[in-house]
Amino acid sequence: MSKIITSKWSRRDILKAGAASGIVAGMPMFYMKNAFAANYLNDPGSAAAVTFGFNVPQTGAYADEGADELRAYKLAVKHLNGEGDGGMIHTLKPMSLKGNGVLGKKVKYVTGDTQTKSDAARASAKRMIEKDGVTMVTGGSSSGVAIATQSLCQEAGVIFMAGLTHSNDTTGKDKRRNGFRHFFNAYMSAAALAPVLKKNYGTDRKAYHLTADYTWGWTQEASMVAFTEAIGWKTVATVKTPVGAGDFSQFITPILNSGADTLILNHYGKDMINSLTQAVQFGLRDKQVNGKDFVIIVPLYSRLMAQGAGDNIKGIFGSTNWHWSLPDAGTKAFVKSFGAEYGLPPSQAAQTCYVQTLLYADASERAGTFMPSEVIKQLEGFKFDGAGNGPTEYRAADHQCFKDVLVVKGKEKPSSQFDLLEIVEVTPRAKVEYKPDNKFFAGGKLGPANNGV
Repeated sequence: MSKIITSKWSRRDILKAGAASGIVAGMPMFYMKNAFAANYLNDPGSAAAVTFGFNVPQTGAYADEGADELRAYKLAVKHLNGEGDGGMIHTLKPMSLKGNGVLGKKVKYVTGDTQTKSDAARASAKRMIEKDGVTMVTGGSSSGVAIATQSLCQEAGVIFMAGLTHSNDTTGKDKRRNGFRHFFNAYMSAAALAPVLKKNYGTDRKAYHLTADYTWGWTQEASMVAFTEAIGWKTVATVKTPVGAGDFSQFITPILNSGADTLILNHYGKDMINSLTQAVQFGLRDKQVNGKDFVIIVPLYSRLMAQGAGDNIKGIFGSTNWHWSLPDAGTKAFVKSFGAEYGLPPSQAAQTCYVQTLLYADASERAGTFMPSEVIKQLEGFKFDGAGNGPTEYRAADHQCFKDVLVVKGKEKPSSQFDLLEIVEVTPRAKVEYKPDNKFFAGGKLGPANNGV
C-alpha cells in the first residue's frame, strides 16, 4: 500500500491498482487524500482561476507605500486578464504572456494587512496559503516583513515575490530558494551615492546616523558607513530609533552638539517624513559646523516620502529604485496605465510590485505549471528588459535583481505635487554589482526548492 500512496501515478492508475489489490474500499480517507495529493501545494488543477496573495501594509508606518503597492497589484491583475491597455506586457522582453490569464486561467487575488509588523505579515500570508490556496505571495514595504514572509513561504512551499524590501539580508543571510527580489538593496544605494556625495561635499565630513532599528536600517547604516568612510568621511555616531516613533526630537537634539556636519537618515516612509521635518525644524539645515554648511542625506527615497516631507527635501540627495519620469518605453507604458486608472503617477513601490507580479506570471507561463520548483528554474538567471530599469538579471546565486540605480535629490523648483525628485545620475549596474560572497551578504544559503508536498 505504501508504494501506491507515494507514487506519482495518475489518479486512474492508483484506483486501478487499488481495485486489483482489493485495498481501495477499506483504505482510510486520510490515506486516500494523500494518495491523490497534487505534485505541489495549492495546485489549481482544472479550476478556471488561479489565486495570488497580495500582502501589503495597509496600516502602520509604511501604509502609504502599501496603498500604492495594492493599486499596482490590482492593475497587474487587470492586465494579466486582458483588461485595460496591457501596460508592460507589451514592453517586457522576453514575454510569454498574452493578456488572456496565466496558463489559460483567470487571475484572482486576495489581500492582507501586514500592519508593518512581521508577526501580522506571517499570519496573513499563512491564511492566504492555507485558506485561500494562493500559489504565490507578494508584497511588503518593510524588510523585516519581507524576510519573515519569505521564510514562511519557503517552509510552506509557495513562491514569494518580495515587494519593497531594501535590506541586504533579504538576498543575503536570509535568502531562500522560493524567494525573489526585484528591488535593489542597501549596498547598491551606498555604492551609487558615495561618488555623488564625494563630488558635491568633498572627502572631509563628519556623519551622524539615525537608523531604523531593524534589519533594513542596520544594513543601510552599515553600507553607508563603509562607503562614506571609504571616501574619507568620519562616523561620529550611529543611533538606533524605533520604527513608528513619530516624535524623533529626543534623537535629534544630541546632534546639535556632536560636532557632526552631516546627518544621514536611515529612515523610510512616515518615519523619514517625521524625522526629516523635525530635523529641519530644529534648524539643522541652517547650521554651519566645522566651517561647512550642515547637510542631510536620505539614502533611500520615494516619491511618496518626498511628497509627505514637502519643501524639506529640496536639495537632499538619496537613491531610488525607479522614477516615473524615466523616458523608456516600459516606464511610459506603466505610468500611462497607472495614471489612467488612479489619476496619479506610480511610486517605486508600485513599479516593483507590478513588475514582480508580471515576472511570476510569465515564469509560470514559460514553465507550463505553477509548481514552485519549475517556476524557480525559469526565474533563476532570467535576463529581461522593458521594465523601466534597463537590462536586468535575476542572479541565480542569490535571487537578487541587478540593474541600474538612480541617484536623486529633492527638486528646488518642482513643477507639480508629483515632480519632486530630480534624477542626478543613473549609476550603471556594473558599479553597484558585487560577488555573492561579499561580506555584506555572507552567511545565507538558498537551500532546495520546496513544492509544499
